[in-house]
Amino acid sequence: MKKKSILALVMALAMVFGLTACGGSKSDSASTDNGSDGGLIKVGIINNDPSESGYRTANDANLKETFTEANGFDADFAYSMKNEEQIAAAQKFIQDGVDYLLLSAADTAGWDSVLKDAQDAGVRVILFDRTIDADESLYEASIVSDMDKEGQTACEWLESQGLDEYNIIHIQGVMGSAAQKGRSGALEKMVEDNDNWNLVTQQTAEWKAEVAQQIVQSAIDAGKDFNVIYAENDDMARGAVAALDKANISHGVGKDVIVMGFDCNKWALKELVAQNWNYDGQCNPFQGEYIKDVIDKLEKGETLSEKVIILEEKGFDATTITDDDVQQYGIGNEEAEE
Repeated sequence: MKKKSILALVMALAMVFGLTACGGSKSDSASTDNGSDGGLIKVGIINNDPSESGYRTANDANLKETFTEANGFDADFAYSMKNEEQIAAAQKFIQDGVDYLLLSAADTAGWDSVLKDAQDAGVRVILFDRTIDADESLYEASIVSDMDKEGQTACEWLESQGLDEYNIIHIQGVMGSAAQKGRSGALEKMVEDNDNWNLVTQQTAEWKAEVAQQIVQSAIDAGKDFNVIYAENDDMARGAVAALDKANISHGVGKDVIVMGFDCNKWALKELVAQNWNYDGQCNPFQGEYIKDVIDKLEKGETLSEKVIILEEKGFDATTITDDDVQQYGIGNEEAEE
């Protein structure tokens, strides 16, 4: 009898500890009230390399601040600037059984098949930062910048400068990305529609300052005549300016060359305040709360009022920008990282 009692006690304790071990993570997180089972919502986040630019660093940091266990999420991150690597990461997240796949695509094309796999597996897809060329039925929502509008706003500003002739060095971002296509498309249309707009050089620097510097240096060495630098992000504008400085070519307000960038890093906006640059187009990296709001609504079974959420953005002119603008709209540090 004594042995049987001890054995029964041991078995009872084993059952208690076994239940605790199997269900501990979910019961510990049940207070979040997230997920269909009351546990953490599993999210797979695919983004471009955070070192791509100041914008991307801020974007990645914002997502990491948003998708935390404290906010009810179990988030994994994957990074690449190559479409095929991002697609492979998406396939792995789907196999891992994430609830949501968040995607900032390196390229707009090639996503239909893997997003169909996600849909078949019950994984909900939310786009952020960049659009893709895929049927809207394959994703729940798209929280993005209007890259076409960013380009149009910049070109309208450039047109307002009233130059007799626009001889432009056009430094492009990663080819095929939504940012490149929107910012390039607007400029190319202006060149096509206006006889006094000319592309002296058009070449990708893939968002890199060093490559942009080489592009501008090559144009200078070749004796090309130009009066506008249209760089599709701040880092490339910085590289372009380094080449101008090396050649003692003046730039900024009232100078020989107009300098234009995008993203609104704080250090870039300070270049506008100092009137060393002329224009910077905003690209809003703070998308985490927008995405979280969409997930919260979907988890409650609510219907989204809009499929595409366009972030509000503006362009800044060196002659009107203020220090308050730098603090309110600038991203990252006030000093450019080398």
